[in-house]
Amino acid sequence: MKRRAFISLLGGAAAAWPLAARAQQSAKPVVGFLYTPASPPAVAGPAFSQGLNDTGFTEGQNVAIEYRFAEGQYDRLPDLLAELIRQNPKVIVAPGSAPAALAAKAATTTIPILFSVSDDPVKLGLVASLNRPDGNATGVNFFSAELGTKQLGLLRELLPSAARVGVLVNPKNPVIESWLRDVTETASSVRVQTDVVRASDGREIEDAFATLTHNKPDALLVAADPFFFGRRVQLTTLATRHALPAIYSVREFAEIGGLTSYGPNVVTVYQQTGIYVGRVLKGEKPADLPVLQPTKFELVINLKSARAIGIEVPPTLLARADEGD
Repeated sequence: MKRRAFISLLGGAAAAWPLAARAQQSAKPVVGFLYTPASPPAVAGPAFSQGLNDTGFTEGQNVAIEYRFAEGQYDRLPDLLAELIRQNPKVIVAPGSAPAALAAKAATTTIPILFSVSDDPVKLGLVASLNRPDGNATGVNFFSAELGTKQLGLLRELLPSAARVGVLVNPKNPVIESWLRDVTETASSVRVQTDVVRASDGREIEDAFATLTHNKPDALLVAADPFFFGRRVQLTTLATRHALPAIYSVREFAEIGGLTSYGPNVVTVYQQTGIYVGRVLKGEKPADLPVLQPTKFELVINLKSARAIGIEVPPTLLARADEGD
């Protein structure tokens, strides 16, 4: 090879190397974000971003997030996960949904999974134990069964004479039966009859309320479910229209007209999920990160809705509320 040609070739390689190095350095780790409803709570995005920021990550700067939404259709979860996995994510986030977490766990045993679920993650098979997950998944657990029985108790405090309570569940939720069993057993122990209705789409929600109107329960307990969260406007509107006192799982229902809600603080759950994602991106393993459990649950009472359906909130219950408006 002539000397000039060699120098030219070497110069081309030297010029190309920094470009390749810069491209490699600028590549951002990808986080796959799988949400079951059509959209997360309005506060979820900022809270999740704050958690990432707390660990030194900012979306668009040094981390990229690929979002997928199942729009309440659980059968779409495997395909959406396949799409995410093709993006070569460093972490998959499955917040607020046991079906999404289970689908993620079934899809990969190597990619770290961060979940937030209302059911016991040990019983679900997501982790070996809360303190030592011993696998590729960890996250936040906020006590489904305990919340259901607590919500039932709050309904009875609100309406001491209630003898019959409607219970709305989504039959397509694969983990709802254990929750329902605990709630109905608790109701039976305090001599409250339960009227279980099921709905998995908008039309079935209308039909469920038609059944409830016919059966005339004294109150309604709406199970925590991502599909119901996506239909919260429809649910709260129907409950108000039929003057049916109802309790829901998170404050977003009460904020748009639902009578009352009791559940974890969504901001805290999403912020902690973001922190765990950041820690995993920095090299920590899910197996070494214990499953977290909230220490605070919010009771929110919408007094305007109470007046609209003729409910007088007992002062003792109002005094314990985190918010009443």
